Amino acid sequence: MLRITLGLAFLVINVGAFAQERQAVSALGRLEPEHGIIKVSASSTPEAILGGLIVELHVEEGDDVKRGDLLAVTDTAAVMQAFAKEAEAGVVLSERGVESARSKAQEACVRADVAAREAARRTRLQAQGVAGEEEADSARGEAEAMKASCASASTAVRLSETEVDVARAHLFRVQTALERSYIRAPVDGRIIEIIVRPGELIGESGVLELAQVSKMNAIAEVYETDIRYVKTGQRATVSSPVLDRELSGTVKSIRQKVQKQDEIDTDPAARKDARIVEVTIALDDSEPAAGLTNLQVDVVIQP
Repeated sequence: MLRITLGLAFLVINVGAFAQERQAVSALGRLEPEHGIIKVSASSTPEAILGGLIVELHVEEGDDVKRGDLLAVTDTAAVMQAFAKEAEAGVVLSERGVESARSKAQEACVRADVAAREAARRTRLQAQGVAGEEEADSARGEAEAMKASCASASTAVRLSETEVDVARAHLFRVQTALERSYIRAPVDGRIIEIIVRPGELIGESGVLELAQVSKMNAIAEVYETDIRYVKTGQRATVSSPVLDRELSGTVKSIRQKVQKQDEIDTDPAARKDARIVEVTIALDDSEPAAGLTNLQVDVVIQP
């Protein structure tokens, strides 16, 4: 009889523990695009030591953009365009220098060839006793001098070709610096907020905020005492009076840091200094939440 009683007690304890492990978890949270909100700024350049100035803005809030789309232009673009034109002219000048060096080298080498043939002819005439030794020596000396001139001119051609490479490298560097004057979209997304408009200086907050709203998440702030009931892969529901309907999703990840609660309940008895763990829930349908970044929501994570 004692064994049966102990067995029943053990069974009750285990069923109770199992039920505790399978309970649902409710939490406050917020809607957030995948990877959060991206603050897009301008590249730092020597021409904008104190910060760049926006001169052109090509987007407005709510616009959808693709990666690489031009968003804005800074005031350093005009200066860098002038440098780029100067560098392009330098490339053309160096290429013309190569053409000139090649022409001179061709002329010098033709003269060297003629002088070599003349020296050979004088040498044969000397051997036949028709020409004197002095004439033959002079012709051979002239041929050696012309040969050296040909070699020198050929070296000048290679030097000019190297100068072209240097000019092209300089042009590439300037063009790269010019490209840094243009602010482009780093990823596909939607413009959430314009921070700086034409005529304003770019600060630490950047130029605009961009978000990938095609993939929205709910960030649930789960109490640290309840996090043991949450596992990746669990289903969850997300609701708010602002939403037309309840949204569903799946627990994607559990963040590795315990922190203070951000979303404060309106209940005056709520624990405002509670410690929470943020849980990321990937929504099945992101469209209803695409324009509601940072909206406070109620989240229920199913057991």
